[in-house]
Parts: sequence; structure tokens; C-alpha cells
Amino acid sequence: MGEVLTIEAPGKVSLVEEKLPELPEGGFRVATTHSGVSAGTELTYVKGDNPYLNATFDRELGLFVPGTPSIEYPVRGIGYMQVGLVVETRTAAVREGARVAMAYGHRTAYVADPLTDRFVELPEDLDPLLGIYVAHMGPICANGLLHAAHDLYGPAARQLGDGVRGRRVVVVGAGVVGLLVACFAMHGGAAEVVVVDETPARLEVAAALGADVLSTDDDPAVTLKRRWRHAPQDRGADVVFQCRGRARALALGLRLLRPQGTLVDLAFYTEGADEVRLGEEFHHNGLSVRCAQIGRVPRGLAHAWDRERLSYETIGLLREWGPLLRRHLVTDVVGFRDAPQLLGDLAARRRQSLQAVLRHEVEEEGR
Repeated sequence: MGEVLTIEAPGKVSLVEEKLPELPEGGFRVATTHSGVSAGTELTYVKGDNPYLNATFDRELGLFVPGTPSIEYPVRGIGYMQVGLVVETRTAAVREGARVAMAYGHRTAYVADPLTDRFVELPEDLDPLLGIYVAHMGPICANGLLHAAHDLYGPAARQLGDGVRGRRVVVVGAGVVGLLVACFAMHGGAAEVVVVDETPARLEVAAALGADVLSTDDDPAVTLKRRWRHAPQDRGADVVFQCRGRARALALGLRLLRPQGTLVDLAFYTEGADEVRLGEEFHHNGLSVRCAQIGRVPRGLAHAWDRERLSYETIGLLREWGPLLRRHLVTDVVGFRDAPQLLGDLAARRRQSLQAVLRHEVEEEGR
């Protein structure tokens, strides 16, 4: 038996027992040691504003259409940042005792099939807590940089940093995605990386990671366009990574770009976008917006780039930036049994967290 995090209804979160299937030949069983909380995506289920809860997503057409919601309550096993210890294996694909990064949702144990479940074995020199980023969250952020590289070089892009190396970069939003993207950009050789946010505490974290910072209160578009001049009537950021799911953040990102620049959008929007004035900078400066989601790498690069390579790039980033990320990005580590209270408090804004991690003491259960 194990336990799985369940959202029974908006605002109602609990842990319920879950019977694990028998371990099949070729499979392996993991006991969760760490499970990262996505305060963006996951809280949309707690708050009830995730689009899957209100419409049918037709995957063939790529459209949300009226009808039975694609996801209904109770919602079980959300989450995509898990680290597990392999406690039993019936496959040569992974050894017992290995630590693996996976995306199987907030549960204490899981039975995996290597033919259908993606896993990445973590190197022994990597802090296992930071392994929460290896399977999915890190590749999400790395894919943003890959889109910037493709925007500049097309299929000729070879390195993840090709789109930022030697360039002036702005990251809008200092949440987990924005801060990891900023680290990837610095790791990739950007000339300057400026993180813009409206929360002073988050800007302090960005500065501690090594980025320049600007508050949204100070009209950063005017500040940076006075600072970054490429040619007459050509000022602003070479590329903007928009990492906050608010229309005002997208509007600001467009204002920050130089003419004919590209905004790479990694945000998840659950509301309208009245503040995005397409007749202003977007139109007059000939800007582009590219959505970078982990379900797709840029067209023309799929032969060379996949989620495995993006995970490899994430491990490389964590090896260099791990101590700083552990010290400044991870703000809460709580026991797995405290997960319902944590998610409820975060959704109701009774608690603020940057990166919360659920920890499960496998050894105490006498595996």
C-alpha cells in the first residue's frame, strides 16, 4: 500500500491509501524520497481554475471545446517532480538502490514499467533533493532556451545556449521557472541577464543566484531601453523569457523587447489578457511570441533534441548551480503527511513559498 495526494474538490486536499499493482516482470518499484510542488500548475486544480476542469481538450484538433471536462474531481496524483529510491526491480534497465527522477505525481510509492514510464537515474554526486528538477521541470526551462536558439539559428542550432550567448536577456517572473531559466541563461553565456518581478523577496533570490534585478514598479522597459542600445531606434532586450502567468507580465515582456525581437513564453495563463495591447509595441515593433512547452521541441530540432537531452542539460546546470539553488530556491521542505495542509495554505494565500518539497523518509518505513 501507498498514499496518494488527492484533490477531492476545490480547496479540499487529502491523502488517501492507494493499492499498488503487483510488480510485473520487467518492472520496478520506487519509494518516493522527494516530491516537488509546482505552485503554479498544481494550485490551479486546488483553486478550480485549470482549463481541463471546465472544458474538453480535443487532442487531435488541439482545441478546448464545450463538453464534459477532460479532468473531473477527485483529481489524484498531480505533480511532476518526483525522486524515488528503487526498492525492488525485475529489470536490468535499473538497479536496486538507484535514485531516479520521474514524474508520477505526489504519491509515496510507484510501480513503473520502463517501456512506458520515463525515468532518469541520478548521478551519485547530485543532491537528491535537487533531483526533483531532472525529469520534467528542468527540461521545461531548458526547452525555453532551445526555442530561443532555434529562433536565432533554426535547425543549425547546436548548443542550448546558442540563443542567449553574448546577448542581453530579460526574464519576467522570479518564480521557480523564471529563476531556473535565468540560471540556464547565465550558464549559457548570456552577456547580461536581468530578472524582473514585483516581489522584493523573489528579486533578492534572483540577485543571490547572480542575476541583475529590476522591480516592475520602476518601469523596467524604459530603464533597459535607455541602457541597451543596438543602433538608432533599436533598443531593448535581445530575447525575453516570460515566466509568469499574468497578462500584465506578458504585456511588460513585449515592452522590454528590441524591434523584431522574440518573447519566449513559458507561462500558464488561466485568465483573460485584456492588458496585452497588441496594437502597441507588438504591432509597432514587429515582435514575435513563441510558446515553449515541454510537449514539443522546436520544429526541425527533434532529431537532435528530446527530453532525455534536456534532462542531461539540467543535470549539468545543477552540478554547477546546485548549492546556490538549494540555499536560495528551495524555501520549504515538509513531511509528506503535511502536503494537504501545505497545498491548501498556498492556494488560499495563507502561506508563501518559492519551491516547496515534500520529503518522505523511506528508511523509517523499513523498506
